[in-house]
Amino acid sequence: MKETAALETAIAAALGRKIRALRPLSGGSVAAVMLVELDDGARVVAKFGAKRGGAPLALEGWMLEYLARETRLPVPAVVSAGDDLLIMEYIESGGVLDARCEGHAAALLAALHDVTAPAFGFERATVIGGLDQPNEWAKSWISFFRDRRLLFSARAAHGEKAIDAALLSRLEKFAAQLDKFLEEPAAPSLIHGDMWGGNVLCRNGRIAAFVDPAIYFADAEIELAFATLFSTFGDAFFARYRDLRGLRPGFFETRRDIYNLYPLLVHVRLFGGHYADAVERTLARFGF
Repeated sequence: MKETAALETAIAAALGRKIRALRPLSGGSVAAVMLVELDDGARVVAKFGAKRGGAPLALEGWMLEYLARETRLPVPAVVSAGDDLLIMEYIESGGVLDARCEGHAAALLAALHDVTAPAFGFERATVIGGLDQPNEWAKSWISFFRDRRLLFSARAAHGEKAIDAALLSRLEKFAAQLDKFLEEPAAPSLIHGDMWGGNVLCRNGRIAAFVDPAIYFADAEIELAFATLFSTFGDAFFARYRDLRGLRPGFFETRRDIYNLYPLLVHVRLFGGHYADAVERTLARFGF
């Protein structure tokens, strides 16, 4: 009760409004999420209580504002963004992620991936699942993925005792030979960065919004790979995406599993368990 009262006070202070009701929303693996009904019946979403001493929620708000300003990707408007409390527009959703939604998602993400930059990375560090995501610029995608995604995550996981020294050594040996398996894309693409079903809001066969971004400029294939890791998108998505931007040969056969080492390591750090086994299986597949 005390926590709820404190939250109501914080939201009321941020908005200058009285709160009629609070209700938990699904999700919230990194921070709690509540539906807030205001005194006039309007609704907003409040995210608070980031775990693990993660990055301030203001950074998530900044990423949403960047996407709203620089792209046409539908995202919730930011109402108020502080280190410990993020308040956003409430987006009506609840629809099934069916073939129509997948096709719409493909069109939206293809347009996002057409936004480019002179190098890979971003103008500032971002976060994924509340974990730091370093984005120092690099001309080479392979070196960026190796140093700022694969090795950074593997060494952080080892430092947190989420993986042992033997698995770290296998990851380092694999990372040293990435150029045997990956290729440089034609250009950097802006990606959402955390493309799983919980971050995709659907309504009436259309995408209502994407939430919880982890943006940077990358090979667009890393976004496509993540979208298959938890079966977020399937044939309808990839058929439409292929029509709009194409898919380079070897993505499904080779590069998808390599790129998914990054979100798997993120999940190892956040949740542990069987995700480390999935990392081991991928390494074994490539002979490491």
